[in-house]
Amino acid sequence: MEEQPEPTAGSPHPAPGPGRGNGGRPFPAPRREPEPSPEPRSEPMPAQRRVAGKPGRRVLILVAAAVVAAVAFGWWLHARNFEDTDDAQVSADIVAVSSRVPGTVTAVHVVDNQVVKKGEVLIELDPTDLEVSVAQARAEVAQAEAQIASEQPAVSITEATNRAAVQQAQAQVDAGRANVDAAGRALAEARARERLAQSQLTRARALLAGSSIAQADYDQSVTAEDVATEAVAAADRALAARQAELQATLSGQRAVVQNAPREVVTRQATVEARQANLALAQARLHQAELNLGYAKLAAPADGVIGRKSVNPGERIAVGQQLMALTATGHLWVTANFRETQVRRMRVGQPAAVHVDALGRDFSGSVESFGGATGSQYSLLPPENASGNYVKVVQRIPVRIRIDAGQPGLERLRPGMSVEPSVSLR
Repeated sequence: MEEQPEPTAGSPHPAPGPGRGNGGRPFPAPRREPEPSPEPRSEPMPAQRRVAGKPGRRVLILVAAAVVAAVAFGWWLHARNFEDTDDAQVSADIVAVSSRVPGTVTAVHVVDNQVVKKGEVLIELDPTDLEVSVAQARAEVAQAEAQIASEQPAVSITEATNRAAVQQAQAQVDAGRANVDAAGRALAEARARERLAQSQLTRARALLAGSSIAQADYDQSVTAEDVATEAVAAADRALAARQAELQATLSGQRAVVQNAPREVVTRQATVEARQANLALAQARLHQAELNLGYAKLAAPADGVIGRKSVNPGERIAVGQQLMALTATGHLWVTANFRETQVRRMRVGQPAAVHVDALGRDFSGSVESFGGATGSQYSLLPPENASGNYVKVVQRIPVRIRIDAGQPGLERLRPGMSVEPSVSLR
């Protein structure tokens, strides 16, 4: 038989024995709850310490708030005189290098990303065809000069011939007028003899009626009168002939006088046409020489080569883009400010440009403002008059000139992101 534990002093219940309740199994000992620990007693704060602690803390808070407000106000006063944006980039002229004449590429002297100077030869073309064109143009010039040399004496010869013809015609006119005058005098003499013969015939007829003269004398007077009348008729016909000749001579003289200048003008026009042909030939020669010079493509400006797409042996056409040249010698910044930022912005205001790639600032100034907002230059500009309208703050491109002579400018490249800040003071 198992021994039963004796009841301990202070236990509320005696240990049950066998067969006493719970089927003879011993009852579990009752669980004791832990007694709560006594709360620590805080010592009372002295009255002077409580009174002095709260006002000191308030003073510190007020001083700190005043400092923060002063700093914020000072920053606002400073920031209101500046306008900045991160929608900006470096810009430059990018020239498309192309050929002015067709030809076959014989040499390419540059590669991508190579720095070149203005006038440096980039590409060479085969000059054979161009040299042939120059020779042909020179031959045309020589031919035109020879034609002018043969035509110029003809003008002076024509002028001398025409002067002689005019003088000869004038002499003929003078001779014709003299003949007319002589025929007129002969006619007057014939008429005078006719009148004398008529008066003698009248006296002879009167004498014959009085039987004062013989019949033979009368017949002689009749014959003399007939001869005088025929002489007048002949002289009259001679005068008419001389007058007709004079009119013909005058007509010929007028024709010579009128045609002489025309012949000279025609000769001069022929010479001028030859001179025009010479000028045309000289222009073609100049163009051929220029084309021969275009066989060497030179750099139009200082810059960096990019997008080279030509190799020796290729046949190129006029205007075909062969490479691009970025003119790094003249750079500027295109900053797209909001339209509300340009209210106090003016041309000439100083600006600081922070370049992200270099981590440094460059000085510059506002050079100009765009002629329209950026959206107006887009492929499909907005049409606010059609459909529903939503007001959107637009951006205006502002061109900022970078001051020359600053160290590090040679490292700038078009397209770099920058953050310009314009001083509005």
